[in-house]
Amino acid sequence: MPTISQKIFARASGTELAVEPGEIVEAHIDYAMSHDGTSVLAIKAFREMGCKCVWNPERIVIPFDHIVPANNEIAATLQKEVRSWVKEQEIAHFFDCGSGVCHQVFSEHGFALPGSLVVGADSHSCTYGAFGAFGTGVGATDMAEIYSRGRLWFKVPETLAIRILGRPNNKISAKDIALMIIGDLGADGATYKTIEYLGPIVKDLSLSGRMTLCNLGVEMGAKAAIVPPDEKIYDFLKGRAKGDYGPAFSDPDSYDLVKEYDISDLEPQVSVPFRVDNVKPVSEIEGLEVDQVFIGTCTNGRLEDLQIVADILKEKTVKTRTLVIPASAEILMQAIHCGIIEILIKSGVMLAPPGCGPCLGAHMGVLGENEVCVSTSNRNFSGRMGKGGLVYLVSPTTAATTAVNGFLSSPVP
Repeated sequence: MPTISQKIFARASGTELAVEPGEIVEAHIDYAMSHDGTSVLAIKAFREMGCKCVWNPERIVIPFDHIVPANNEIAATLQKEVRSWVKEQEIAHFFDCGSGVCHQVFSEHGFALPGSLVVGADSHSCTYGAFGAFGTGVGATDMAEIYSRGRLWFKVPETLAIRILGRPNNKISAKDIALMIIGDLGADGATYKTIEYLGPIVKDLSLSGRMTLCNLGVEMGAKAAIVPPDEKIYDFLKGRAKGDYGPAFSDPDSYDLVKEYDISDLEPQVSVPFRVDNVKPVSEIEGLEVDQVFIGTCTNGRLEDLQIVADILKEKTVKTRTLVIPASAEILMQAIHCGIIEILIKSGVMLAPPGCGPCLGAHMGVLGENEVCVSTSNRNFSGRMGKGGLVYLVSPTTAATTAVNGFLSSPVP
């Protein structure tokens, strides 16, 4: 009785037989993604391997998002080299600066499809599991191999089913749920496993919430994180899907492990430096002085997140510097049309172009020594947003409440 992961790998490896956890398979990739940062290394490895042409220019997706626009001459030159290679190889799906964060762009343009095997040269490619795909991150040399052959060796992972139960208050989001689970399992609690999220709460989550949940799977060591697809996914993909797709579903009782969480009494959560799994209720450290609030990234930069922030900031003024970066140009346009951007700017928020920016400490919001940032991003390692900076990971609701108060604040139900 196979799981979603096993069914996807059986199809991708061209076998009619069930594949078992621990089995090594050579699998065909449906779509591969590398961004401006990892494309540089992947192209270098591709050339060193003696490769001349990619396996399929229609199946490679390259968005520029990590340092956009370029912050210095080195970044500008490297991006120019990637553009030249894209043109040389006739890569069909290239998204230049301003398009948005790679995972959001990849998803919006219909490359993450139910039942597909998609890989990205970025660790948060597990985000694509929100669409019922097996999405996972690979290194640059692995991506070079995929560029050349469209295939890669995988070990079929075990599946850990996480069932979410109970009814939380209206200030609890997918980010709070994900942080709570990471705090319980630890950074290595799901190493090389597929997490499959189940339960009525998961089904009720919007696509945005599911993407947040899956995005953070890698922060507990997971190879992939998946939500079984349903009508919400199929409706989103109408007019977007890059091709036909065949959803996969786990058979009953097929999971290797099952864990349940009742979130009825869950409080807003915060991940404290310098580990994502160092998670506490916000109430335990409420009042912490904050130098910057950052709202955005592939974790929480979608329209739903920006709407939550606008609802809290409307007719108020932020009391600490606050930076908002929409996850994509599409989201930015939607936010403009529905008045969100006007509300944010009137409240004193700084707006930056779609991209990653400060999330990886590149630019547009890097921290100074000992500065504290409350962020909706996904990592808070030492030096992540600037040498000596301290990053506290929270939901958009907590971030916006903090921006209004000027100190770390738990949103009131």
